[in-house]
Amino acid sequence: MYFVAFLAALIVDTIPVFAPPAWPILAYLIVKFDLNPWLAVLLGTTGSTIGRYILSLYIPKVSKKILCEREDENVRYLGKKIGKRTWTSSLFVLIYSLTPMSTTALFTAAGMARLNPLYLLPPFFIGKFASDAVMVFTGKYEAQSFRDMLHGDISWGTGLLAFAGILLISGVLFIDWPMLLAHKKFRLHFKIWRH
Repeated sequence: MYFVAFLAALIVDTIPVFAPPAWPILAYLIVKFDLNPWLAVLLGTTGSTIGRYILSLYIPKVSKKILCEREDENVRYLGKKIGKRTWTSSLFVLIYSLTPMSTTALFTAAGMARLNPLYLLPPFFIGKFASDAVMVFTGKYEAQSFRDMLHGDISWGTGLLAFAGILLISGVLFIDWPMLLAHKKFRLHFKIWRH
């Protein structure tokens, strides 16, 4: 079951949009099969890191096919801005990975910008391990609450986290980043798909 934890995290973090986070899967496996939580989180974090690496390698090819040329350039511009300062980028990735927010948009933008993922993966691993450990141990404690959610009782926290994740991905895709960062003007573009 430890290999399943590794593989599940790898697969989930290879998916570019709206994939579930790995920690609920890890929490489920730990509770269901009485796994060592530290080993399961370590293997899950390793799988997530490899998954994010794979995502950052193939997403440039996908983005060229599904996004219009202007939007592809928009996201690439954002990624280039992020990649100019490697220590601040690493610090940002570390801090962001410590939150329960999905890092999908971050690695999607980095991949589209063709950033070297090796600068982002070490801080991601550290932040992801810490945040997943907190979430898994909290999830283990809240297993009863999760069962309640499956029966239709959804908490405000769950809904708020889902909403925040959608906002982050929308921000990466719909904000005109060159206009905002170069000219300090906020503008949205909703026509992002290739015709």
